[in-house]
Amino acid sequence: MKLPGYYSSGEFAALAHVSLRTIRFYDKKNILKPTYVNPNGARFYTAEDLVRLQQILLLKYLGFSLEEIKEMVMVETDRHFLLNHLSIQKRLVQERMEQMQMVAGAIDNAVSALETDSQVDWSSMLELIHLTGMEQSLNNQYRNASNISARIRLHRDYSLNRQGWFPWIFEQCDLRPGMNILEIGCGNGALWSEHVDCIPEDTHIILSDISEGMIRDVRRNIGEEHPWFSFESFDCAHIPHPDASFDLVIAGHVLFYCDDIPAVCREICRVLRPGGRFICSTYGRNHMKEITELVQAFDKNIVLSAEALYERFGLENGGDILSTCFPAVEKRLYEDAIHLDRAEPLIEYILSCHGNQNHILLERYKDFRSFVEQQTSRSFHITKEAGIFLCRK
Repeated sequence: MKLPGYYSSGEFAALAHVSLRTIRFYDKKNILKPTYVNPNGARFYTAEDLVRLQQILLLKYLGFSLEEIKEMVMVETDRHFLLNHLSIQKRLVQERMEQMQMVAGAIDNAVSALETDSQVDWSSMLELIHLTGMEQSLNNQYRNASNISARIRLHRDYSLNRQGWFPWIFEQCDLRPGMNILEIGCGNGALWSEHVDCIPEDTHIILSDISEGMIRDVRRNIGEEHPWFSFESFDCAHIPHPDASFDLVIAGHVLFYCDDIPAVCREICRVLRPGGRFICSTYGRNHMKEITELVQAFDKNIVLSAEALYERFGLENGGDILSTCFPAVEKRLYEDAIHLDRAEPLIEYILSCHGNQNHILLERYKDFRSFVEQQTSRSFHITKEAGIFLCRK
């Protein structure tokens, strides 16, 4: 019996212009399961499955392995989730196009040099080798963009404090005309994308990140039409600017990732002008603790983070670390919590963490989804314990 709105495996394969063998292969590998299987074992797919298949085929085209794709599309189809990931995939395609344009340019330069018997620029040839080996960088950028987006979505849509984290941080910056500002570890530029019209005139802002791919991403997000922004890629342990260059340095949830936190603090102090300010955010030991308790109630072997980052630089010990470089350090807390009654954004957040959860949940996703749905069916409370240190040189 033909179900309305459902396609048989053969119809689905024909609609997607792939072979029936491909559909069966993705089913067997648990990458794309049918939405409905009738008592006779016949498999049926929906239009939403077609969107999911598009995501799989695009990721395969971009060079991801089947195991990587399986992890990326693990979460069940959800309209907001798909919109978010389609947007990220579009940026990924733009990134690949830019890389290929750079490859084409490097090849043209090499061909021109060989045709005219000119000296070949071997440094350019080395750059060509670098460019043609950027798949892993693209992989990391996709994961970073997906993870950042998942975290922002949970906080943005379900936090009780309606001001929002980034508007609050922007308010703490207390921008004045003529300031020179450096943000290290700028991520996707979320601090600035909503506030481009609130920036005082004659302000110069450098957005930096150690990832060149992330810098290209933030440049696209903010756009080239705003003259007060410039973009640089460097390690914040070695800031390529002279002493006393900036009135304000910002580091949002960055310091606990640094190998040598005191050295980074000294470097930031070096580039600040006398009286300049350093704003760095972090979180405390109770931040999002209910999520850890949730996943460990499902499987005690799940660890969402390989280390407790707040132990390296958190609200409890950050002031002592900073006071070795800055004579005045003030802690300001952002009062907030999360309440939600939907499983999808919480699952998406959990899958974005840096621990072992995806490996453990890969074959148990449906059970895990049911478990989270049960826990969030009425209301699920999540503690938020985050804030900033405001330092003066």
